[in-house]
Amino acid sequence: TLPYPGTMASLDLGKLLLIAGLILAVVGGALIIGRRLGLGQLPGDVSGSAGNVSFYVPIVTCIVISVVLTVVLNIVLRLRG
Repeated sequence: TLPYPGTMASLDLGKLLLIAGLILAVVGGALIIGRRLGLGQLPGDVSGSAGNVSFYVPIVTCIVISVVLTVVLNIVLRLRG
C-alpha cells in the first residue's frame, strides 16, 4: 500500500529529498567556486581534439581535490573522535 500523507514513510521521503537538494546545492556551489579558482585548467590536465571528437582528462584536478578532501575529512574525524 502507498503511504498516506503524514505517515512516517512520507516524512522520511521528505527528509531524504531535502538532504539530496542540499547536497546538490553544495556540489553546484563548489563547482562554481572551483572553476573560478582554476580547477579544471591546471597544468597536467590533459585535453585534445581531432575533428568532431574531443576529450578532457582532469588528472591533476582530481589529485588536488583528493588531497584536499583527505585533509579535511581527517581533521573533521580527529575533532569528532
